[in-house]
Parts: sequence; structure tokens; C-alpha cells
Amino acid sequence: FFFFQPVHICVLGPPAVGKSTIAEKICKHYKLHHVKLKETITETLMNLESCVRVGEAEKKGDDESLGTQELLETLTKNMEKNGGRLDGQYVIQIMKDKLKTKPCRNQGFVLDGFPKTYEQAKELFCAEVDQAKDERSKIPPHNKEIIPEFVFSLDATDEFLEERVLNLPENVVQGTSHSVEKYFPRLATFRKNNSEDEAVLKYFEELLIHPEHIEINSDDLENVLVMEKVMESVGKARNYGPTAKDLEEERRQVEIRLMEKEEARQAEAKRRKEEEEQWAQQQEEWNRCLDEERRQEEALLMAESAPLRQYLMNSVLPTVIRGCLEICELRPDDPIHFLAEYLLKNNPEVQQNPPAYEDEPQNCESVGTFQALLFQR
Repeated sequence: FFFFQPVHICVLGPPAVGKSTIAEKICKHYKLHHVKLKETITETLMNLESCVRVGEAEKKGDDESLGTQELLETLTKNMEKNGGRLDGQYVIQIMKDKLKTKPCRNQGFVLDGFPKTYEQAKELFCAEVDQAKDERSKIPPHNKEIIPEFVFSLDATDEFLEERVLNLPENVVQGTSHSVEKYFPRLATFRKNNSEDEAVLKYFEELLIHPEHIEINSDDLENVLVMEKVMESVGKARNYGPTAKDLEEERRQVEIRLMEKEEARQAEAKRRKEEEEQWAQQQEEWNRCLDEERRQEEALLMAESAPLRQYLMNSVLPTVIRGCLEICELRPDDPIHFLAEYLLKNNPEVQQNPPAYEDEPQNCESVGTFQALLFQR
């Protein structure tokens, strides 16, 4: 019977010691589920959002749908209030629900880096109300369905951890908890929590689950020795394979995620199309307004310049045009001087009231003055 019990493992240790890397290796070797805090919270929120959308699409108004929506709103508001983090009570409940899911119960799990404190462990693995308490046992009551069977405590010197973090590529640590400004306070908090009397490892000691301490160093960069110690403690793989029902549920979940991705893609495409249409309408409206403004300006300019154009056409252009035609016919050496003389001689106003010229030089002086005035203008 023991051989068919699913394996429950907990991997603990300071930040950047390599918990997730080793947990992934353990999961791959024993075919277990990798349970991480951040990913579990994200998965829970996504599942709640999916259930709410399905309930709205099917117009369900039962207590379950309303409860799901209420829980999602509660978690969302709590995260907004705490700057993207959840209160401890919600974290504990989410992690407990994850460990109680069928995949974790049937195939086993590796709990990665959680719980972090004695109190978290006590709340996470506390016995259920309907579970019988053994009065004769000195072991504190706990939930035997989800309690880890093996606890591996990884550790390394602060110098080793500091060198590992500082040597990480900048694009890897930027914006993560491994950045310099965030890492060292986290390491100090871990050291403080695990130096107190009620450290998280003490909780497992009280349950007679003795953690195995594994030192991480630069001599085992590929974690070969670590995995050898883990396999020596855990033994051979002894979990159930997924049942047909589990595979069907997994397939259904995959189809739901694919459908949600397709819906999101279509919604994004529709949004972009609407934005493009709106932009095209705005551009068309702007062009129409610009054309109308240009037409009004041209009409106003034409209206304002009409008297001036009429004056030039009636008083100046007929004589100038005849003078230009005369220039084209005679081709004088100095056409400008010729045109000025022509205008003086053929000015209708002058012909009606001819001035008294004393001699030719005075006439030449008048022509020169006219040219000067003409060029100045």
C-alpha cells in the first residue's frame, strides 16, 4: 500500500539558493506537480475569472456563480489595497485548495519555498474539522492528506548566495525579487525567521517529519549530488498515473484556455479595427474641416481683393498690356525704360490733362523718377 501512496515533498531554503531548479528536477524525475506560490495565485485568479465569464455567458445566477464572483472581487480588491499582494489568510486558503486538488492528491506534489514561517505551516497543514483527532498521540493534529512526507532544507553561505545573485544577467534580475535592492532584505528576513525558536522547520520536527539539510556550493553547479541525496531519501517513484477522468479534465482545461486565448485575440482584433475605423473617421472629419477652412479663407481673400483687382483691371492693366505688346513688337534694347516712357506717354489721366513739359531733359528726369518709384514698390 505504501508503494502506491503519492509523494508529497517540500523544498525550503533562502532566496536564490536554487529551490525552483531542484524542485523542477524532482518533479521531472518523480512526475510530480510543481506547486509555486506566485504561479498558484495567478492560476487561481485566472480560473475564477474564467468561471465568472462562463457564468455570465450562460447567464447563471446560482449561489455558486455568485460566490465565485464575490471571491474574485474580494481577492482583486485585497491585491489592489496591498500593492499586488494578498493577505496571509487568502494565501493560505489558495495554497491549501491547490494541494487538495485531485492532481496533487493523486500524483503528488513538490511544494516550492512555502510555507516560509511556523505560523504559515501551522495554518496550511492544520487538521480539517471533520478529521478525527487522536487523543493518545503527542503529535499536533494536522491534515494527513496534504502534509509533506519529505522536507528538504537547502542552504548556502551568504557569500555564495551574494556571488550567485550578483553574477546573474541584468536582463534576468531586472524587475524581479533577485534585484540587488530587493534580494538582500529578503535574505535578511529569511535568516531572522529561521533563527527564531519557532522556525518553519521546527513545525515539521514536531510532526516527526525530520527535514534533511542539504548544503549548496559551487562544487555541484548541476545539482547532481543534491538529486542523489533526494533520490536516496525518497526512493523509487511510486505515484499514480493520471486517470482517464483526470486526462479528460486536463483536456477540458486546455480547451478552455485555448478558447479564452482565441476570444482575447478576437477581442483585441475587434478593438484595433474599431480604433482604426474611429481614427479614419476622425481623419476624414479633420480633412473636411481643413478643406472647409481653406475654402472660406480663399473666399474671404477673393472678396477682400475684388476692389483692388477691379481697380487694377480698369486703370492699370489695359495700358500695361498695350505697352508689353509694343515691347514684343519693337524689341527695344532697354525694355524697362521703354515701358516706363510708354506708360508716361499713354497714361489716360495725363492725356486728359496733359502736363506742361519745358524741355526733353525734364521729361527724361520724370521717366527716371517713375522708374525709381516703380522699382521701390
